[in-house]
Order: sequence, then structure tokens, then C-alpha cells
Amino acid sequence: MPTSAGDAQDADGAGRNRWIAVASAVVLAAAAGYAFAWHELIGAAVLALLAAVSGAFAARATRAPPQPAEQGAASPDDAQPSITLDSLENAAVLVDRNFGILAMNAEAVDAFGAHTLGEDIRIAIRHPAVIETVTTAMRQNRDSIREIEGIGRHSTVFRLRAGPAGDARLLLSFADVSPARLAERMRADFVANASHELRTPLATLVGFIETLQGPAANDPAARARFLDVMANEAARMTRLVDDLMSLSRIELDKNIRPREIIDLAPLFENVATTSAVALEADKRQLVMAIEPELPQVIADKDQVLQVLHNLMTNAIKYGRAGTPITVSAERAKALQGEIVRIAIADVGDGIAAEHIPRLTERFYRVDTGRSRRLGGTGLGLAIAKHIVERHRGTLEITSEQGVGTTVSFTLPASVSQI
Repeated sequence: MPTSAGDAQDADGAGRNRWIAVASAVVLAAAAGYAFAWHELIGAAVLALLAAVSGAFAARATRAPPQPAEQGAASPDDAQPSITLDSLENAAVLVDRNFGILAMNAEAVDAFGAHTLGEDIRIAIRHPAVIETVTTAMRQNRDSIREIEGIGRHSTVFRLRAGPAGDARLLLSFADVSPARLAERMRADFVANASHELRTPLATLVGFIETLQGPAANDPAARARFLDVMANEAARMTRLVDDLMSLSRIELDKNIRPREIIDLAPLFENVATTSAVALEADKRQLVMAIEPELPQVIADKDQVLQVLHNLMTNAIKYGRAGTPITVSAERAKALQGEIVRIAIADVGDGIAAEHIPRLTERFYRVDTGRSRRLGGTGLGLAIAKHIVERHRGTLEITSEQGVGTTVSFTLPASVSQI
């Protein structure tokens, strides 16, 4: 059996050490002949022989430790796939020429579950697109790439890349593209919804203008009525554009945490003053339940005021006439430190439980006709949510049908760690 270069070097070193030990023993024996009797010379020779044997064992001990293959572990070639797969960020599976699984990294196990080595990948991941991609890559011995939706434990969207990995092996790399696809879908939905929201009032304006230019050109009563509707639709478009611009600005700064320290009392006074006319017209009372000596908060003053106005506007629109609206604020404890919790509650029809998780989605409305009739854009709660998230707070909505709705949000107190 051929020996390696390392083994040859170890053998040469052992031989040199052994002969050095023998030569040293002989010299010692010769010297001992002058000083001792003949029988003592024989004893010295015995000692020399023992020294030679011990030198040989010492040389053997200096050899390099055996490689993993000599210890019965996997050879470097066998260990290489698992080491390579573990270093990959994406889920990865290595298969042989018969499509048997050779190795899976932790991400692949999390996505597809643990599978025994040697199991056919086409059975382990039973998806037609996966089978076709893997088969094509193996048959043509080249990379095959395909985006696959709805596979794995979490029904994830993966970009599968199957490519040769040497020795008739195939490496399957599953890149999770779900966040990117979700963002694309959200952008498409946003554009579609925004276009629809703008198109509706615009179509109304165009229709009334054509009517005023034609049949109602000489009808003062119709002209006054149409102009009033046109003014309302134009105002609605203005509000929608303003909300869209506001949402864009908030998203632009969503990763920049506010640093300003402000008092909340002036903001509550501002909300009470600006809402007074609408409350009086609806014969409603504003109840302020503000905890005394509230701490200052770390916040953007204008954005917090925008949240308060949005929530107050919703409470006025959807609460019953003659019922109170309650604005409360109190200090509380959270994992990040001390916070201030602010809530606005109305008394009204309430919201069904199935709608609550979607209320902060852009353009989502429980009652589309009523919302538009009341001048809503479907962006108020979405704006509020984004502002609160920028402040590292939470926004919660609780509602009971026939009782009313409460919307609360938190802000970090100035004593908390920034």
C-alpha cells in the first residue's frame, strides 16, 4: 500500500533517532570498559540496548496525530459537503446522481423538515416544479433556476437554483424571496387602490362639468347643486393627496427614531380646541382623563398631533351623536422602560372582530360607502400605525359591537433609554 510523504518523513526521523541512540550507547559502553570490569561492560551494553528501544518509542511518539480518516471518521471528501452547506445562508440540499440526499443544512431542515440520507429529493419535496427543475439540471448538467411558491413548512416563495456540484452531485439552493414578493404585491395594491380612490372623485367632477356645459347650462338650481358636489369631491381628492404625501414622508423617516423631548399637555389642549366645533354640532362631550404629572415623552410633536387628530376624527365620525368621547393618558411599564399610554374611546356601533386586524391596512374600510360619505380616505389608521412604529411604540384597537371602539398607542417616556 503506498505511503504518504508525511509517513516517509516520520519513518526517516524515527530511524535517525534510533541510530543516534545506538551510537550513543556504544560510546558509553566503550567508556565504561576503561572504568569497570568486564561484567560491568556487559551491563552497560544492556543499558545501551534499552536506551535504543526507548529512543525508537520516543521517535514514534513524535509522529503527527492520525487524520480523521484513520480514526474511522468521514474522509475530507465526505465531510466537505456538510461544511459547505452549513456556511450557506440559504436553505441548501446536496443530492447524488440518483437524486438521493447527501446533506442538508439547518435552514433546509427548518424549511422542509429532517429527511434521512439517501432519500430521494423528489419524494422529500413533492412539488412538480421542484422535480422538473432538479431533473433538468441533472440531465443537462447545468444550472436550472425557477421561482416556486407554496413549498416548505411555511408556504414560502423560494427561488430554486439547481446546479452541478462535481462528481455527478447536484446542489439545490433555496433563496427565500417571500419578503420581496410581498413588498411588490403591496406596492401594486397601493398603486391600484390609490388610482381607484382618485379616479372615483375625478370621474364625478368630469361628469358634472360635462352636465353643466350641456343640459344644465341654463339651470341655476342644478348648477348650484352640482357645484356643491364638485366642491366636496375636490376636497376629498385634496385630502387623499395630502394623506398619500404624509404617508410617503412617514415611511421615508421610519428608521429614524425621534429624539425630541416634549410635553403632552399642549397637544391634548390643541385636540380639544380644534374638535370643539364638531363636538358641539354633534351634541357630544369630550372627557379628558389625563393622569396628573405625566412624564415627558420622546417624540415628534407634529406627528403625535397628527395621530391624535386622526383618532379623534374617527371617534367623531363613527361614534353616536350625543355620546361622550374619552381621551385618556397614563404612565405604564414596558420591557424597554417607562412609557405613556394614550387612548381615545367612543361610544358607537363598534367593529366586528374579523375586521380589526385589517383596520390599519391602507384603504381598508369596514363600510366603504359610509366611509366615503363621511369624507374618509382609508389612510388615517395606516398613517397612525406608521407614526407609532417610528416612535417604537404599539397601536392597539379594541372594539365591541353595540358598545364602541377604543384605539390606544404608546410613546416612550423621556426617562427611558433611547
